[in-house]
Amino acid sequence: MTNVFDTLKERGYLDQATHEDELRDLLAKEPVTFYIGFDCTADSLTLGHYLQIMVMQHMQRAGHIPIALIGGGTTMIGDPSGKNDMRKIMTEETIDYNADQFKKQLSHFVDFSEGKGYFVNNKDWLLDLNFVNFMREIGVHFTVNRMLTFDCYKNRMDQGLTFFEFSYMLMQSYDFLKLYRDHNCRLELGGSDQWSNMLGGYELVRKLEQDKVYAMTFSLLTTAEGKKMGKTESGTIWLDPEKTSPYDLYQYMRNTDDRDVVKFLKLLTHLPLEDIKPFESMEGAELNKGKEILAYEVVKNIHGQEEAEKARDAAKALFGGGKDSENIPSTEIDDSFFAEDPKVIDAIKLVGFVKSNSEGRRLVDQGGISLGDNKAKSFDEPITKDLFVDGELLLRKGKKVYHKLVLK
Repeated sequence: MTNVFDTLKERGYLDQATHEDELRDLLAKEPVTFYIGFDCTADSLTLGHYLQIMVMQHMQRAGHIPIALIGGGTTMIGDPSGKNDMRKIMTEETIDYNADQFKKQLSHFVDFSEGKGYFVNNKDWLLDLNFVNFMREIGVHFTVNRMLTFDCYKNRMDQGLTFFEFSYMLMQSYDFLKLYRDHNCRLELGGSDQWSNMLGGYELVRKLEQDKVYAMTFSLLTTAEGKKMGKTESGTIWLDPEKTSPYDLYQYMRNTDDRDVVKFLKLLTHLPLEDIKPFESMEGAELNKGKEILAYEVVKNIHGQEEAEKARDAAKALFGGGKDSENIPSTEIDDSFFAEDPKVIDAIKLVGFVKSNSEGRRLVDQGGISLGDNKAKSFDEPITKDLFVDGELLLRKGKKVYHKLVLK
C-alpha cells in the first residue's frame, strides 16, 4: 500500500515538514492521530478549505485518525497571519453559530464516528484558562525576539501589532499540547501560511512532553497567476450550496485556466494519477474534457453525484444552445421589483454578478452582460416585463456565467 506521505507529495500537496524521513516512516508503520484547525470566521467553509479537506480524506483513507479542531476560542482573537490590520472582533454567539455550520459541513467529508475521528472545539479549554498560570506554564517557552522574526508578526510591525493578536501563537501552540495529552495527537497539518504558528506548537510539545511530534504544511490553493483559488469578482466560492450553488461551483471549476487543469485534478479530485497523466500533454481545446472532469468531480465530492449531474446537464444545455435547464441558478422576483423602474445594473447586482455600480457599468460597457439573446446596451437600460419569456429572463455574464430571473 502506498505511503500517504508519498501520495501527498506526488499529488503536489506537500510544502514543508519537520523531520520528513521520520514522519514518512511513522505514517507507514502505524495509525497516526493528526489535526487541522479551522477558525470560524464565516458561516461556511470555502473552496480554500477544500484543499485541507482533501488532505484529511487522503490521510483517513490511509488509516490515520483525523481531529477537526474548531477554533471557537482562537477565532475570538483572530490569526494575524497574512493580515495588514487586526481582524474584526466577532461575538461569541456568531462564532458558535459558525462553528456549528463548520461541523455539519466537515461531517459530510470525513468519518467522525467512534474511533474513526474527533471533533473538538478549543473554546472548551481556551476560554477558561487562568492567565497567570497559562503564562507560567506556556508563555515562558516563547521568546519575543524569536516570535518577531516570523512573517505573521514581522510584516505587521509598521502597521501596529496588538498584544491581543501577539498571543495567538501561544494559543495555537497550546492546542497541539492539549490534543497530544488528550488524544495522543502526533501531527499538525495546515496551510503554508501557518508554518510559524505550527512550529510553535511542535516545539512546545517536544519540549514539555519529551516526545516526537511533527508538523506538515501544504501549499495554498493558488492559480497560475498567483491568485488565491476561490476568490472571484463576485466574491468567495463557498461550500454551502445556498451561498454558492452547485451549478456556479461547476462553472467556476469548468473555467479553470489551462495551466491549472492538471494541478487541480491532482489536488481537488481523487482520480488516480494515471488517469490524470494524459492531460499533461494536452493544450487548448483538448483540455476542455479535463476541465469538465475536474468540475464534475469537485461538485460530486462536495455536493453529491446527483447535483454534479444536474450542473453538468445544465452547462451542456446552455453551451449546446438550449436555455431551458431547470438547474441554472435563479432568483424569484415579483411585481414589487418593477415598481422601482429597475435597470440592468439593478438586475446584475441582485443576482451577484457584480458588487458595485462602477464594476457593473464597466462590465456592461465592455459588452460583458446579455439579456436573453441580446447584449445589454447600457447599464441603465430598463428591465421590463416584456423581456421575460414564459416568465423567465436569462442573464449572462461573459460567455459562461448564467442566472435566471423568474417571475413569481
